[in-house]
Amino acid sequence: MSKNNIAWGIRIVISFLFLLSAVAKLYPSPYFAISTFEVKQLYPMGFSEGFAPYFSRILIGIEFALGFLLLQKNFLRTIVIPATILLLAVFTTHLTIETFVNGGNSGNCGCFGSLLPMTPIEAIIKNVLAMALLVWLFIILPKTIEKGHNFWVLATVTLASILALFMVAPIQPVVAETVEPETNSVLPVIDTTMTSIPAVETLKDTTSIKTDATKKVEKEVEKVIDEPAKKKSGFAQYFSTIDNGRKTLALFVPGCDHCRDAAKELTELRKKTKNFPEISIIFMNEEADLIPDFFKAAGAEYPYKIIEVIPFWKVLGSGRDTPGIKYLWNGNEYKYYDGINANKFDVHDFEKLIAKPFSELKK
Repeated sequence: MSKNNIAWGIRIVISFLFLLSAVAKLYPSPYFAISTFEVKQLYPMGFSEGFAPYFSRILIGIEFALGFLLLQKNFLRTIVIPATILLLAVFTTHLTIETFVNGGNSGNCGCFGSLLPMTPIEAIIKNVLAMALLVWLFIILPKTIEKGHNFWVLATVTLASILALFMVAPIQPVVAETVEPETNSVLPVIDTTMTSIPAVETLKDTTSIKTDATKKVEKEVEKVIDEPAKKKSGFAQYFSTIDNGRKTLALFVPGCDHCRDAAKELTELRKKTKNFPEISIIFMNEEADLIPDFFKAAGAEYPYKIIEVIPFWKVLGSGRDTPGIKYLWNGNEYKYYDGINANKFDVHDFEKLIAKPFSELKK
């Protein structure tokens, strides 16, 4: 095989990797995917909320540009290949640090977004092999390949790629308000928690004479109020009675199949369980038009709020994934299921959990 064929083979492979990486960061929809990339990858690295949206789009635009520029000859040896190696080296350095600090055998590095999940160690191996191929390409390419080069080709492709990202996924202002659809108005929230009796263990009568009525009241009050003290969960801005009594708070994405499965399991358990902790849902504002279909799949409708993508990820919590389901009691969190791996929602575990009295629960 000639050096020219080898060179073209390497250029096509590396170009494909960069274009795939850029496209994957836009899956399943540009704004959702980029916002998720910012929250899960850039925020933990220390990027501010103001700078992250610009950096993410510029970075993906550069990936697109390098993917295209590797297939042309202008400044291929002097700028394009060195720039590609440098970018891969930066990624590899970051992933190496992350591997030593957090371990690299789990989690998604974000190289190919959610389209092709890859652990940091897998990404390091991929990057090292890519850099080795690029070094080989640099060596076998003839210096004459850059005769009559045109810098404007590089500038135009790079700027066009970056601008395209800002057009495909425009930066949106963070919306602090939540949206309460009309369906909420027909789904009243009923609070069955007793709050008139203070949470005390016993109340002893110090009087020497006790009437029958007094003794009856004393016996009733001596019963232990088996519930936790109230606290603020932080979700009252979405549901005003969320901190009263036992609640099930779900964080779902309307188009997420795993979220629909979890919602269906909750509905089936609710139908056969007396005094089931009432369900409220916070939806991500991604494909919100699918919410009616979501409830059809779930088998029931529940009170819900819709919040924007980035605020949703913040509410879900760092390192967490959908579907998220919390068991709350008077604002106290006793269980938080999330994602589809080890901590995923387990309906049998949840059934046992909600049947326990407060005295058997451990925070």
